[in-house]
Amino acid sequence: MKKNICIVIPCYNEETRLPQLTYENFLQLHPDALICFVNDCSSDNTIDVLETLQSKFTKNIVIISNQKNLGKAESVRNGIRFCNATFDFKYIAYLDADLSTSLLECYTLTKHFKDSITYVFGSRIMIIGSVIERNMHRFIIGRIIATIISSILKLKVYDTQCGCKVFTKELSAQVFKDTFISKWLFDVEVFHRIIMIYGRDRVLDKMLEVPLKKWVDVEKSKVKFTYFFSLWVDLYLISKRLKKTEKNLKIS
Repeated sequence: MKKNICIVIPCYNEETRLPQLTYENFLQLHPDALICFVNDCSSDNTIDVLETLQSKFTKNIVIISNQKNLGKAESVRNGIRFCNATFDFKYIAYLDADLSTSLLECYTLTKHFKDSITYVFGSRIMIIGSVIERNMHRFIIGRIIATIISSILKLKVYDTQCGCKVFTKELSAQVFKDTFISKWLFDVEVFHRIIMIYGRDRVLDKMLEVPLKKWVDVEKSKVKFTYFFSLWVDLYLISKRLKKTEKNLKIS
C-alpha cells in the first residue's frame, strides 16, 4: 500500500525522551503513515526502545543505524535517501524525536500541498488560538538567527529552524542529494537548495509557511547553549558557499 507520508526521526540517546505511547496512538489512527527512525550511534538503550516500538508496527516503522555519530543533518539525509530508495509514498518529512511538533500536526501539513506547492514547513508564530511554548533565551537567540538567515537567503521567512518540514518525494530527492555544511543549521541550506532548484522568480509559488497550532520546547535539548558561539562560523561558511553557488550559476 502506498503511504501518504514518511516521517524521518533522527535519534541520539532518546531512551528517556521518546514518547512511545504518542507514537503508538498516532500509528493506530494513521496506518497510511511510515516512520523511519535513524539511530545516530546512541550510547544508551535507544535502539531497544525503537525495536520495541517497531515490533508493534512492523508495516509502519523502519529503523536504520549510522555506523558512527554523524549529527542531525546527515541522519536526516540518510533517512530520507534510504526511504526514497526503498518505499512508495507521496510526501516525506522530518521531525525531532521528542515531538516538539506533534506527529498529527506534521501529518496535517500534507493537506496544504495544492496547486504547485512542493514544500510545506511549520512556523512557530504565536497567533490567537495557538500554543507556542518556547524557552525565552532560545527564543531570543532564535529570532536573531532568523533575521540573519532571512538576510542571507534574501527570502522573507519567519522561521527557517522549526523542525517540521514536509516535501514531495521528488523534491526531497534533489534537496538531500549532497551533504550539508552544518549539523544543526542545515535547514538554511535546505531553503537555499530549493531556491536554486526553482529559481528566485518561481520559488515563492513552490513553498508554503504554515503557523503551527502547538509547539512545546522540550527540556534537555540536544543543542548545547555553547553552540551559540560556534554557530556564527557555520553561518559564515554557509553564506560563503551560497554566494559562490549563485555566482557560478550566473557565470554558467
